[in-house]
Amino acid sequence: MREKSIFKINGFAAMIIALACIGFGIYLLVTGATIPEKIAGVIVLILGLVIATSLTIVQPNEAKVLTFFGTYLGVIRDQGLWATIPFTFKRSVSLRVTNFNSEKLKVNDLEGNPIEIAAVVVYKVNDAAKALYDVENYEKFIQIQSETGIRHIASRYAYDSFENTGNTLTLRQNSDEVADVLVQDLQKRLDVAGVDVIEARIMHLAYSSEIASAMLQRQQAQAVLSARKVIVDGAVGLVKAAIDQLTEQDIVELDEEKKAQMVNNLMVAIVSEKGTQPIINTGSIY
Repeated sequence: MREKSIFKINGFAAMIIALACIGFGIYLLVTGATIPEKIAGVIVLILGLVIATSLTIVQPNEAKVLTFFGTYLGVIRDQGLWATIPFTFKRSVSLRVTNFNSEKLKVNDLEGNPIEIAAVVVYKVNDAAKALYDVENYEKFIQIQSETGIRHIASRYAYDSFENTGNTLTLRQNSDEVADVLVQDLQKRLDVAGVDVIEARIMHLAYSSEIASAMLQRQQAQAVLSARKVIVDGAVGLVKAAIDQLTEQDIVELDEEKKAQMVNNLMVAIVSEKGTQPIINTGSIY
């Protein structure tokens, strides 16, 4: 089923003709003295009623889909009052941009962790005929297919990456990329309903309650490890710079044992989470 235009004329002119016919027909029926006049009045009245059945009003951003005794004829998209084929059945389809907020869905991510996910889908109907006649209920169809697409995309990616690999897309860190993939997936699913997906974006993402505590501890541990790595890398640089400066300026002569002891002391002082207590040595370092 494809959307196509249908014959139409200005509805105001047709309305005037219909009213004139109805009025003149009633006049002939009331004032007619002979049977031919009354028959003419009936014919004119019926003609006016037939023209009246062709009238339809199309609101802004709306389409009227017309069928004639079960046969699909076409669509009127232009707003205003129009006259078309009489005795047609007219159904309205909104062409406005619409939001659909999915329910919070529970699904396993790529690593098998149960997560809660929900998304907002922005769409509009681009083919009114397909929306009405290719699916049973296009709004319900959009809802079910959107939730199916969200589940499918959520299972293709991990919630988060703990390996710090830049090439791995995750639901939490790459929301824009995942949103683009979700739009493409939903568009393939909703083409049959004549719907354009304008945007789809994750609006809720969380671990399920049964593993939320464990995953929080894992994230905290990962953050601590990352922070300690930065501290250790910085400490190594500081210690190296201190020993190199002492050696270059001949402030003190250090053998390998003294260097090792100094490295140990400096690393402990810098890396330690608690403040170290200085000890003043007034004698030999041995």
